[in-house]
Amino acid sequence: QVQLVESGGDSVQAGGSLRLSCAASGKSLKNYCLGWFRQAPGKAREGVATVDSYSSTNYADSVKGRFTISKDNAENTLYLQMNSLKPEDTAMYYCAAAPQWVCLLDSLKGDFAYWGRGTQVTVSS
Repeated sequence: QVQLVESGGDSVQAGGSLRLSCAASGKSLKNYCLGWFRQAPGKAREGVATVDSYSSTNYADSVKGRFTISKDNAENTLYLQMNSLKPEDTAMYYCAAAPQWVCLLDSLKGDFAYWGRGTQVTVSS
């Protein structure tokens, strides 16, 4: 069983930056497919970025060049660096973990088994 706890969400102005963290416990994350997802009010959840056990990454087109997903296996923590934030980035952000094979498919739409409770990001114009 993997427990995930997100932090780092905040309210910022457009153009600003935030770094989200996802601390894991229960198991090491190093062999998992890991991802960040977001859900805005009234919208479906969408995949933002994923990273697999080999540190290969995948990004949604809407965040490419602005967001960076990374992980620290020693700290058992997943990160999402978000730069050049836009109002449309406003959402609840969730981290998730899944078996490595999920990252071999369309990871942004993958079936992730473990989820955190989320951290709110609000970007004002």
